[in-house]
Order: sequence, then C-alpha cells, then structure tokens
Amino acid sequence: MSQTAPISVLLVEDEVLISNMVADCLSASGFAVHEVTSGDEALQYINSGARIDILFTDVNLPGGMNGAELATRVRQMRPEMPIVYASGRYKLSDITPLVPRSLFMAKPFDPADVCALLSRLTGGNPPAA
Repeated sequence: MSQTAPISVLLVEDEVLISNMVADCLSASGFAVHEVTSGDEALQYINSGARIDILFTDVNLPGGMNGAELATRVRQMRPEMPIVYASGRYKLSDITPLVPRSLFMAKPFDPADVCALLSRLTGGNPPAA
C-alpha cells in the first residue's frame, strides 16, 4: 500500500516573514503547505482543483477580500474543511460570527502553536481519498 499523503494546508498571509515562519514550522511537522498572499489567490488555488485539507488565513488581506470573506466563500465550496483565522489587528468579536468548523488565533502567535492546532484539527480526521 502507498503511504498516506501529507495533510495539505492553504496558508493565506501577506506578511512574508510570518508566512515563512508558519510554513517552515508546518513543513517540519509533516504538512504540505501552499502559500498565497490574498483571498483572490486562495480562491484561484482552490478552484484549480488542488487538494486542500485545511485553510489558515489572516483576516487583514490586501485586495478586495478579507480573510473572513474568504472563509465564507470557502465554506460554501468546502463545507467540511476546517478553517483557522488569524489576526493581530482584529479581535474575535470583530469578525463573529465565524463560519462553522472554524477557530480564531490572535497574533502574535508562536508558529509552534499553529502547528499544534492544525495537527489537532486534522489529526482525528484523515483526508478523504
């Protein structure tokens, strides 16, 4: 039998240093990570048919779509996919209600905490074949 594919994370973060730190930690933890910097890029990637098991998005994004809007649109396309929002500018109360099956992380955060959270969110639910 072939090995199970790694859990695929779509990381939406426009701050390059934060994106790199989180992506490095996730990769080291065995996740497959695809990084984009805007909601539009995230939707293009999802619409390309690429496999994505979890979405991790900043709330404050460049362009016409913020992370909360992105999460709403992704939820319509992928009702079961876990979504994690992150923000240093907004508080949880600023973006509620969150879409179902989602969580909020305040910045600054330790990338190791992101890895632990995503592992917990996906650990009991292996990706569907």
